[in-house]
Amino acid sequence: MIEEGKPLFVQIAEQVEDSIVDGSLVEEAQAPSITELATFYRINPATAAKGINMLVGKGVLYKRRGIGMFVAPGSRDLLLAERRSAFARRYVQPLLAEARKIGLGPDDVADLVRAAATPAAPQGPSDRRTA
Repeated sequence: MIEEGKPLFVQIAEQVEDSIVDGSLVEEAQAPSITELATFYRINPATAAKGINMLVGKGVLYKRRGIGMFVAPGSRDLLLAERRSAFARRYVQPLLAEARKIGLGPDDVADLVRAAATPAAPQGPSDRRTA
């Protein structure tokens, strides 16, 4: 889980976000406590708190006084929209820019993506040609 070069509190926040996005932590469910996160990842509780507070600031988690942190309604949709936008910036826009440079249009790129996403049909003994 621990990545070099990325602040620990960001990694903690991303782990909680991943749990929300993949559905293992649903809306209105109680999020792991700062103590649980600090113990599990063997980090300072202040670092775990910084990650959790980052999610509170984004509106992903909210605090129930005396009980703990909970996943806010709409969090999964918020995170999915955020990740889709980041995906477009990081991958789709550079892909289309490179495609334009080599003379491919959006339909050409879509065809290439579809072809890459389609699993190759397994070859049976009759499909193989011998020379």
